[in-house]
Amino acid sequence: MSEVLYERTMREGATVRIRRLTPADGTPVRAVIEVDRRNSGPRSIDAKRMPPALMAVEGETVEGVVAALLPFVEEDSAVARLLAQRPTP
Repeated sequence: MSEVLYERTMREGATVRIRRLTPADGTPVRAVIEVDRRNSGPRSIDAKRMPPALMAVEGETVEGVVAALLPFVEEDSAVARLLAQRPTP
């Protein structure tokens, strides 16, 4: 059901992605930003793992949702700010 809309590898090896949560033909479109820090190690084999969301957006189109989230995932420094702002468990 989820679909990766954007993905890139950060300099330190983690993967940052925008993942759609709603079905492909469903509206509104909901997507989240997540950072998979275990992407570069031996645990990266489990493709079904979904890290906790750092930010979520809902919109009418996939393009609109991606455009809203893209500024937060394009630069490592922006991702680092999101990570620093997340609540501690």
